[in-house]
Amino acid sequence: MNDQNRFQAQAIPAGNTMDMSVDAGLRSFMLGVYNKMGLGLVLSGILAYITSSVPAVRDMLFTANGGYTLAGTIVAFSPMAILLISMFAMRNPSKTGANLLYWTIVTLIGAGLGVLALRYTGQSLASTFFITASAFGALSLWGYITKRDLTGFGSFLIMGMFGLILASIVNIFLQSPMMMFVISGLGVLIFSGLIAFDTQRLKFEYYYLKGDDTAMSVATSMGALSLYLNFINLFQFLLRFLGDRE
Repeated sequence: MNDQNRFQAQAIPAGNTMDMSVDAGLRSFMLGVYNKMGLGLVLSGILAYITSSVPAVRDMLFTANGGYTLAGTIVAFSPMAILLISMFAMRNPSKTGANLLYWTIVTLIGAGLGVLALRYTGQSLASTFFITASAFGALSLWGYITKRDLTGFGSFLIMGMFGLILASIVNIFLQSPMMMFVISGLGVLIFSGLIAFDTQRLKFEYYYLKGDDTAMSVATSMGALSLYLNFINLFQFLLRFLGDRE
């Protein structure tokens, strides 16, 4: 499972209510997050195409049966390592630092996603991406408009995500098909919920940081990173159910 960790932005401040008026600033902020995330997905798709179709790059990163070479393994697991380090090293990230973190993670994940083109048919990749995009849109919209406080729900999902990471690492050694099936099912549920939770969390952050342009810029990058990782992970878990093998 690639890059299951996510950068945790500032905690939702107490005292905010769910009955928030939607203003032009909020729309602009959320649009900035979605645009940055969208550009990240485009870059990831381009890099995945290059790493899967250019022979010299493909052979350096992936094996003929759709596995990873040593270089490919480093590329695949580097985002997780960088995210873990950033949680401790970037307590108060700068605008440049947050931006650099986002594009570094996007680049590495995109390069590693080339392996999917070697494992699955192009048609199933396209159809699963469309399903993921549709689900993301619906879940994010619900997280944006709901008046229900998802804070407790989100905390539960974050704990579940870390459990999912641990289970996935264990299954690397066990290679249990049943365990992989359970992990994939839970992964779909957990990251679907995190899409809604993170969308609502970003609304809270906007009102908390309103007026601080630097902090808002950092929040845009970190928010885009959270939603990007949720999208990529949901896509990969759905692909295990819907994808047709080459």
